[in-house]
Amino acid sequence: MVALKLNDIGARYGRTQVFEGVCTDWLKGGELTALIGPNAAGKSTLFKRIAGLLAGPGVVQVEDVREGHRPICYMPQDTGANAVLTVYESVLLAAKQGSGWRVADNDLSEIDRILSALRITDLAFRDLGALSGGQRQLVAIAQALVRKPEVLLMDEPTSALDLFRQIEVLDFMKRVAAAENMAVLIALHDLNHALRYCSQAMVIHAGRLVASGPSAEVITSDMLRTIYRVDARIEDCSQGRPVIIVDGCV
Repeated sequence: MVALKLNDIGARYGRTQVFEGVCTDWLKGGELTALIGPNAAGKSTLFKRIAGLLAGPGVVQVEDVREGHRPICYMPQDTGANAVLTVYESVLLAAKQGSGWRVADNDLSEIDRILSALRITDLAFRDLGALSGGQRQLVAIAQALVRKPEVLLMDEPTSALDLFRQIEVLDFMKRVAAAENMAVLIALHDLNHALRYCSQAMVIHAGRLVASGPSAEVITSDMLRTIYRVDARIEDCSQGRPVIIVDGCV
């Protein structure tokens, strides 16, 4: 099973130190880990550093990578759009990156399977530039999954989706992580989603990783008060899942 560990990593933009000294225990495949924190805390920068898109001190370890699988795939928050390509072409291009351009039947079957699982088969031959922001996010998820990464970094993958689609995508990603033994790190602003879907959570604030561990132990009233400056409490709902209550409202 794949595992990811961060050893004293840091990153800066020019003279600005974004974060430093980030260390974690092994993050195991098969689970979702939420990366949470206020705006501008450094979540996107941390993902870029893990993916190797930014240089910096420290070591990113990935162990037990299977043959034919890419170690790390990063899905940025800004998915962009190339109006020249159709959805199907863009997913096929993602699948073939770094593996030659010969297309086999199993390549097409895998694309069909992923598009169907995300319920975007009807978009297959539409131009990317004609899609809504939410549709582009779903296509970006397909582009990431077709690469078969061992570690998937997803930067706010549900920010442009309606509530139903958010739940559907997070349910799907939880199943995929378990089935593929994939380590999935997801930057989320909805902390109730983090509590419901992610077994682990990491909190980044003011350039530091201030907490890491099981989500129910990390996302607490004290953390919400300290990091988010919100007075709230955590309660179990009727299904036994914790939810955040602020001023009597979920």
